Amino acid sequence: MNATTVPESVALSSVANPLLDFADLPLFDAIQPEHVEPAIAQLQQAAEQALEQVVAADYPAEWEAMARVLDIATERLGRAWGAVSHLNSVADTPELRAAYNAALPGITEFWTRMGADERLYAKYKAMDPARLNAEQTQARTNALRGFVLGGAELQGEAKERFASIQERQAELGQKFSENALDATDAWTCYTSTDELDGVPEDTRAATRAAAEAEGKDGHKLTLKLPCYLPLMQFGRNRGLREKLYRAYVTRASDQAEGDAVKFDNGAIIRELLALRQEEAQLLGYPHFAAVSLVPKMAESAEQVIAFLRELAVKARPYAEQDLADMRAFAAESLGLTDPQAWDWPYIGEQLRQARYAYSEQDVKPYFTAPKVLEGLFGIVETLFEVQIHPDQAPVWHPSVKCFRLERSGQLIGQFYLDPGARSGKRGGAWMDDVRARWLRPDDARLQTPVAQLVCNFSEAVGTKPALLTHDDVITLFHEFGHGLHHLLTQVRERDVSGISGVEWDAVELPSQFMENFCWEWDVLSGMTAHVDTGAPLPRELFDKMLAAKNFQSGLQTLRQIEFSLFDMLLHSGGAADGDFMALQQQVRGEVALIQPPAYSRTPHTFSHIFAGGYAAGYYSYKWAEVLSADAYAAFEEAAPANGGSTLDLETGRRFRREVLEAGGSRPAMDSFKAFRGREPSIDALLRHQGMAG
Repeated sequence: MNATTVPESVALSSVANPLLDFADLPLFDAIQPEHVEPAIAQLQQAAEQALEQVVAADYPAEWEAMARVLDIATERLGRAWGAVSHLNSVADTPELRAAYNAALPGITEFWTRMGADERLYAKYKAMDPARLNAEQTQARTNALRGFVLGGAELQGEAKERFASIQERQAELGQKFSENALDATDAWTCYTSTDELDGVPEDTRAATRAAAEAEGKDGHKLTLKLPCYLPLMQFGRNRGLREKLYRAYVTRASDQAEGDAVKFDNGAIIRELLALRQEEAQLLGYPHFAAVSLVPKMAESAEQVIAFLRELAVKARPYAEQDLADMRAFAAESLGLTDPQAWDWPYIGEQLRQARYAYSEQDVKPYFTAPKVLEGLFGIVETLFEVQIHPDQAPVWHPSVKCFRLERSGQLIGQFYLDPGARSGKRGGAWMDDVRARWLRPDDARLQTPVAQLVCNFSEAVGTKPALLTHDDVITLFHEFGHGLHHLLTQVRERDVSGISGVEWDAVELPSQFMENFCWEWDVLSGMTAHVDTGAPLPRELFDKMLAAKNFQSGLQTLRQIEFSLFDMLLHSGGAADGDFMALQQQVRGEVALIQPPAYSRTPHTFSHIFAGGYAAGYYSYKWAEVLSADAYAAFEEAAPANGGSTLDLETGRRFRREVLEAGGSRPAMDSFKAFRGREPSIDALLRHQGMAG
């Protein structure tokens, strides 16, 4: 057997199992729970054999030779497991969940073991750097660092314990996510039309339709955000707001009502924290935050904490004014002299309307989902010189659409869009990669990247198209920014292609950058059409939106800092004896101006840090906001010479070339400086959020 041949036993058959078909896009519509175990077992066995082949003493320590065997096998395993994980997030059923959980320990054990394999580590160390190109050099640097963090330098019992910690953390993270989803899905209540006084008509129509679908009168209320948020912001029934608020902030906790306490995530959080601390100590670090920050831009937990506290000091005077304004308005205009936690969203919305004669509901009828998408695509096509066309592909739900990205008739990549909230779908919004851009070492074919963009917007009711709030539009642009980072890369090495290899605290740069276009008249005016009349958004209404843009930005900034500081302190030894609630109270005492009731259990559904990869990394949203605001400032600076438009083609080309196309092939700071010509400044962020001066 020569060094460039995949062993016969690794050859795979897709007969009767769609998870083993890698000819093109995943066969999402054909994947069933019974396919998971045999496919993952076969692919894992193939990866095991590939690993043993390349670590053999006589196998050459050469990048291409190893990639032709090991990377091909592990990429197949990763793609199949990625499809299963994705379906588990967007189309959860008891059968699929059982299949996923049954396979999870084995696949976690394999990735952990491979990441700690001292024989493979030795092969990477033995490679001749002079024979690697720039992309391979960066990928090898990342890999060597990954081996150290993966426990490759541990021995004996320490190594075994490290592996068991990884398996247990994966199991706990999955259970945390399941509890959060199940607790959200489990809560419903039914109410009359009278109790929904003030609630927008589209929300009332959706909740009425949900009740009718179950053969019930009135309206069905849930804790899904398209239902929960409008009721909290617009519902005049204070008792109903309190009822929903209490149910929402006690989800998956010991404070949940009745039988729902079975979803309590408290014990899971404590065990995860203990395991992460033990992992850090095994690797020779003082705490988990130190481990988490090794592959990030930030240098230390202390640096991050100082950054957050400095930002909090700058934001606090604006937040104090925000709160004073709300208190005065609540007392004078709403008769609320002692506002409670469930009142603040309502007070804020009423004040916004009073101050700016503007409400989210005023603009929502103009943001029909098809028109917004058409506008978004137009911006991307203009700025980044691509074309977006509908595509055909197997999908997991009828509402999911597939698109292809082309330049000059050449396929660049493809993406799925899954916009609607529904039962069995994890809340929030995210981008996942299906496959990466890669010059495949097995057949020398350039593989194009594929992404999944997932949101949780309101679904269409009746014959009218779905309507988005402006916040929804911002979310869509955000996730599309992640998608562009993955899809527009020109890197040919899989491990540093697109978002792969990008520091976690820089990965939000393109997504947050794209949000800025949602506040430009020449952008928004072309992506609106009233759901009834087809009329575009009036300039007068846009001007009100713009005036209200930074409404309560001080309070919102402190809220993000509260989450970020809690996360960083939590993972750097701040929670004595695992008492995370005491730490949260301490952080709130330092940062927050509005204190929630004692029964509030925000950490119990903080999936970002307990089930989503953001542990000791939630600060990256604010960190990357500095980068994204400064990057967007380059487009603002070019606008005067471009007729006042920020859609400047030359600046777009430079951003595409230096940031999006470079992917993870070089440090993020190098990419930023190549685009901007200097290191980032916080000034643009403060100006964008109305906190400059």
